[in-house]
Amino acid sequence: MTDQIVHSSENITLLGGGEARAGDLVEALSLAPRLICADGGAVRALELGYEPDAVFGDLDSLPEDVAARLPEGVLRRVEEQDSTDFDKTLRHVSAPLILAAGFLGGRMDHALANCTILVRRADRPCILIGSDDVICAARPEMALDLPVGSRLSLYPLAPVSGFSEGLEWPIAGIGFSPDGRIGTSNRVTGPVRLAFDAPGMLLLLPREALGAMIAAIT
Repeated sequence: MTDQIVHSSENITLLGGGEARAGDLVEALSLAPRLICADGGAVRALELGYEPDAVFGDLDSLPEDVAARLPEGVLRRVEEQDSTDFDKTLRHVSAPLILAAGFLGGRMDHALANCTILVRRADRPCILIGSDDVICAARPEMALDLPVGSRLSLYPLAPVSGFSEGLEWPIAGIGFSPDGRIGTSNRVTGPVRLAFDAPGMLLLLPREALGAMIAAIT
């Protein structure tokens, strides 16, 4: 088993071992047809009838009988224990877009850790897909085409300021920080433009806004 990096010219669907609805995986694969799993996500993939191209992680959540069903070369063990399987996988995958299901919902500590990894690996164009929300690391500049009245939330994981157009409550002049001012539950009033002076901001949109978020980060 090897930790060889996967370089893909196709968009990638990344499946984790957390809660993932079958419909979310179907939609993700329609937009990102190459399937890669993080550790125990391979169990869910096989349950739903899909065989991953690669499985990354320390593989401690992958039962031996499931591992035995996968072709040679699919398992890519990453031995270190200092990072999550989501982090291990993002480090070893390069693609135009990564749609990640099975990383939100369930255990809150896992969801929080995965949101932190989104910011840490902001060079990877990745979106977390949940049952109610889609989440990405905000780019320095973003444009979003969203219905008027849509919910748009900003959550800082580091000190960051910015500028906005098309929001009911503009963000210019606000110093955001995780232990200070946050920007949840804003509302869209028109075409949205966002700009930030530093990395560290998460953008959260309703689940149905996946297409708009993809367009904004790619």
